[in-house]
Amino acid sequence: MKKTGIAKSIALALGLSAASVAQAADVEVLHWWTSGGEAAALDVLKQDLETQGVGWKDMPVAGGGGEAAMTTLRARVTAGNAPTAVQMLGFDISDWANEGALGNLNAVASEENWDSVVPTALQAFAKHDGNWISAPVNVHSTNWVWISKSALDAAGGKAPTTWEELVAVMDAMQANGITPLAHGGQAWQDATVFDAVVLSMGNDFYQQSMIDLDPAALSSDTMVEVFNRMAKLRSYVDDNFSGRDWNLASAMVIEGKAGMQMMGDWAKGEFLKAGQTPGEDFVCIRFPGTQGSVTFNSDQFAMFGQGDGENDAQLKMAASIMNPVFQSAFNVVKGSVPARTDVPNTDFDDCGKKGMADLAEANDAGSLFGSMAHGHAAPAAVKNAVYDVVTQHFNGDMSSEEAAEELANSIEAVM
Repeated sequence: MKKTGIAKSIALALGLSAASVAQAADVEVLHWWTSGGEAAALDVLKQDLETQGVGWKDMPVAGGGGEAAMTTLRARVTAGNAPTAVQMLGFDISDWANEGALGNLNAVASEENWDSVVPTALQAFAKHDGNWISAPVNVHSTNWVWISKSALDAAGGKAPTTWEELVAVMDAMQANGITPLAHGGQAWQDATVFDAVVLSMGNDFYQQSMIDLDPAALSSDTMVEVFNRMAKLRSYVDDNFSGRDWNLASAMVIEGKAGMQMMGDWAKGEFLKAGQTPGEDFVCIRFPGTQGSVTFNSDQFAMFGQGDGENDAQLKMAASIMNPVFQSAFNVVKGSVPARTDVPNTDFDDCGKKGMADLAEANDAGSLFGSMAHGHAAPAAVKNAVYDVVTQHFNGDMSSEEAAEELANSIEAVM
């Protein structure tokens, strides 16, 4: 499905009018949704606001993990010229709230009763001192593997459920002459895979190492084994991976050049945009060993510099983001699941339905964890320390034993 087709489909679902409305105010929106499916879905939010007289000044900053966008944001704020609305993740939201930079969305949140429909895990970031400071768009889960159905069939046809089965499938794909693992050599992508490998060692280990930041867990033999498995995964990646954007890695799987990709559920949007169907063209599974558990992040829009001339437009934007129809339509395309618990799964494909069911199961079981790689397990300084060690190891600059020791030392140094 082409970008314009996606946008039109969502617009029809929302019942948006094509009429031109005089724009009473603007929101300048800083975000990193620049791939085809992401940009198309975001464009519908823009159209919705335009029908309400709110102009949209787009400020995209490419980079799937948002690091470049946050660097740009810091420069804008330092210069006294903050955007009015900014896409953010996890502890980045908390950090800006602690600086007193974010506006108050209580007026629309109270009127629309966000407290009862937004999961508690998201509210931990969307609220500060009891006040709503951001509007969550979605919930992404990050411990997914996206597998080419044809490549899997050629490798035996059985989706792996354990580490040993995963290795066997990738060995078979390699023997069949394709790259087993499509990956982009960027720190946040390395850390996304690392997150999943850590979680596969058990919920308690993920809690102890990535959330509690226990030095003993960080430097343990189990963490050495995590790095050993990362090195094994590196052996299945092609030599041209350095700097590759995540969506280009997705394209390798879509085009049959690679067997699988380990990436959050935003990758599904690329498969759908290419006209592929879950179960027929690609298979979605949890990273082997993490079944029943979920690492998540949540894209949210926080509002900066609310003044008398901006508040109304920003509140309208927040209300549009939380519109249940938009939440469903956007997340169907984006690959994520709604940030509201009252949105039905009717329009979601099989992978979307699985994502919603997995999220509910993990939430009930206490196995829903904020993703370290995506800023929901620890503050940015810790996340960046993890990035540095994981990427150095993945690029072969240190042994697994050295990496585990350095991970513990680096995190201790920034706490």
